[in-house]
Amino acid sequence: MSTAVIRLEVDGREPKIEELYHPILVNYGHFTAMQVRGGRVQGLALHLDRLVAGTRELFAAELDPELVRDHLRHALRDVPDAAVRINVYRPGDLMVLVAVRPPADPAPGPVSLRSVPYQRPAAHLKHLGSFGQLYHGHAAGRDGFDDALLTGPGGEIAESAVHNVAFFDGTGVTWPSTPHLPGIMMRLLRPRLAEAGLPDRSAPVRLADLAGYRAAFVTNSVGVVPVDRVDDVHLPLDRAFMARVEAAAAAIPWDHL
Repeated sequence: MSTAVIRLEVDGREPKIEELYHPILVNYGHFTAMQVRGGRVQGLALHLDRLVAGTRELFAAELDPELVRDHLRHALRDVPDAAVRINVYRPGDLMVLVAVRPPADPAPGPVSLRSVPYQRPAAHLKHLGSFGQLYHGHAAGRDGFDDALLTGPGGEIAESAVHNVAFFDGTGVTWPSTPHLPGIMMRLLRPRLAEAGLPDRSAPVRLADLAGYRAAFVTNSVGVVPVDRVDDVHLPLDRAFMARVEAAAAAIPWDHL
């Protein structure tokens, strides 16, 4: 994803330089990330709920979701298509930072994952402590993989550095139950998989089990992409299965800001 910034606003306006000292120097807060197309977002209510819940847990404070929505609309006022990140900090009062960047598209083909023994702290939160997962993701990239696959004790799979991951055994989809971030796209996709005749469940998935799966995919706000390799285990590219998953993802509605 591009790091170029089209617009950066704090609390609905252009920030003063001193207002950015806290975000730069204090790595404590949380965020949500979304793709915007034609002024619409998939799962807008879930994104807002995530920000409200994270603010309660980290800061014991109440965040007004309608105020966040107003800040989002303002930052996107003349940008119909974008990748947006909304960060929440508390240097004193709550601070909402909205970063607008160029839109991102899914990877053009299957991705490969390298497993690493690492789990994010407070994995249920989309928090700012991302050094570990980014470190392992970049290291995997240097070794020819597309992303890192984070694992816990006994090789239990949790998530990738920047995705949720799911596995298909020929009858249904399994999402790893090891502590992970419940991504917005994953949450939107799960009920639609059942509607598409692909029952899903949350259960332990271990590296040692991978040879028994027929296919796998990763998902985040950018989209859904098949996985063709984890370490030295090659997973088949089941085009018929992926077509059903992609159709389910395409059916997720887009909410007006």
